[in-house]
Amino acid sequence: MEKNNYQGIQQQPIGSGFNAKSTADDVIQNIDLTGKIAIVTGGNTGIGLETTKVLAAAGATVIIPARDIEKAKKNLEGIRNVEIVAMDLMSPTSIDAFAENFIASGRPLHLLINNAGIMWVPLRRDARGIESQLATNYLALFQLSARLWPSLKKANGARVINVSSHGHHFAPFNFDDPHFLHSAYETLQGYGQSKTAVNLFSMELDVRGQSSHIRSYAVHPGSIGGTELGREAPLELFQKMGFVDVNGNMFPEVAASLKTIPQGAATTVWCATSPLLEHIGGVYCEDGDIAVLSSDIADQKGVNPYSLDETNAKKLWKLTEEMTGIRFNP
Repeated sequence: MEKNNYQGIQQQPIGSGFNAKSTADDVIQNIDLTGKIAIVTGGNTGIGLETTKVLAAAGATVIIPARDIEKAKKNLEGIRNVEIVAMDLMSPTSIDAFAENFIASGRPLHLLINNAGIMWVPLRRDARGIESQLATNYLALFQLSARLWPSLKKANGARVINVSSHGHHFAPFNFDDPHFLHSAYETLQGYGQSKTAVNLFSMELDVRGQSSHIRSYAVHPGSIGGTELGREAPLELFQKMGFVDVNGNMFPEVAASLKTIPQGAATTVWCATSPLLEHIGGVYCEDGDIAVLSSDIADQKGVNPYSLDETNAKKLWKLTEEMTGIRFNP
């Protein structure tokens, strides 16, 4: 019988020995990935690039889907065991083409790391009319996971890691108006619901994937300095959130709380490789361990129970199939 994390029944730390200061190199010590194949979306910048470096150094072949091939080549220069392939997460046809190409290679897929995402963007819609944060942060990873499922099954022991965020506390999933067609757009509401969707999907995917020896995890990397995530955010937004002063200078206490990029990649790498998770899945993890349950965003720790609700997870799966036109029956 499949285990599950419905209502957060497995949401408790397991004493991994790691913490917020641990780096990706720390969590992968003594782990050999020779012969393993990984796909890392967003693997040429920020924590995705660090994830790529660490997995490749441990022996894995890492495939990087990239919209800007030249930028990816420049950022990944000198890293061995890396392949770069064109893909645009905002384009369903591009995702399908990438997946078809990989499946045609006949290779198993041991690690699918859905790392890429956007935040703090103005209202945009894709060709289907779907709000861009929901399309990029959630629907794209649902589609990519569905299309690559045969290759994940072929690995006979694969893991899917979906990068979420503490920002899921900003909003539950809005089943009534997920695309902001009838309500005013608020960028953090859009971001929050997209990450809540990631948590619900990760939990449900784990239940459905266990019979194929595929486990799934949602990850909060932490608040990290030096990434491109806030490149479109107006200064006023950071001021409103209490991150910077009137001149745009970050407050010292905020800067001190940020993780480095190697620390930000640690939980992703831990979920991808830790033997402690051999028989645990569907959980939301942070700081190199399974997170606690918490409904208070001010805690800065933990996962909100509404993003681990069984009814919402099943409802979202059905709605996602309708939005994408993809029947995903693991």
